Amino acid sequence: MQLAGKVALITGGASGIGRATALLFAREGAAIAIADVNADAGQQVADEIIEAGGRAFFELTDVTGSADCRRFVERAIREFGRIDVLFNNAGIIRRSTVLDLSEEDWDRVMAVNVKAIYLLSRVVVPHMQKAGGGAIVNTSSGWGLAGGAKAAVYCASKGAVVLLTKAMAIDHGAQNIRVNCICPGDTDTPMLREEARQLGVENSRFFAESAKRPLGRAGTPEEIAQAVLYLASDASSFVTGTALVVDGGGLAGSV
Repeated sequence: MQLAGKVALITGGASGIGRATALLFAREGAAIAIADVNADAGQQVADEIIEAGGRAFFELTDVTGSADCRRFVERAIREFGRIDVLFNNAGIIRRSTVLDLSEEDWDRVMAVNVKAIYLLSRVVVPHMQKAGGGAIVNTSSGWGLAGGAKAAVYCASKGAVVLLTKAMAIDHGAQNIRVNCICPGDTDTPMLREEARQLGVENSRFFAESAKRPLGRAGTPEEIAQAVLYLASDASSFVTGTALVVDGGGLAGSV
């Protein structure tokens, strides 16, 4: 059990990659604190972990608000006593060019995808320092390393996550806090279906695009969760400041 005795905080844990990671981390021995704005689905994930014999709680949390982030972290400390892993996974997408994107949507995407990492990390890092170290994993994207059509603010936000990750790794390495990010490609999640809806494209046609990758398919949340587990566990004890691409080879031909 790679996370036995550890405590992991997961944002966006009600569905998709966050849900798969919460369940995997629990099987690997971690106590799980889940944050999301979807109360029913988030509580279901926590209940599933508890019913399987694990420890978990769900906290309704808007990760773009400092008060909500602080309350979530304080509850984790109160219930579990420490924080070893922070998975900053909450994210949203708006498929648009800068010409068609509203200022409100720009601000919202940047707040959820980038600001939330800052808000949670600044509360969590002092607890990790007291505990002698920890691991932070942020969710970026393949589009944090290469641009994409009609995704201006999403690409901007995920590119920011990559460099924020590297800066944090430099700042906190001396405290034995490792900071890395994952860069998934197309993954079979509710957000991918939301992309198709925003673009007015049928799901089947949208997923067919994934078949053009070298591995010929979209990824699963469980496959991405395995990459998060690697970065969160002692298996990656000498890895920090990296952007781990998990995309079925989608960026293999990029510079």
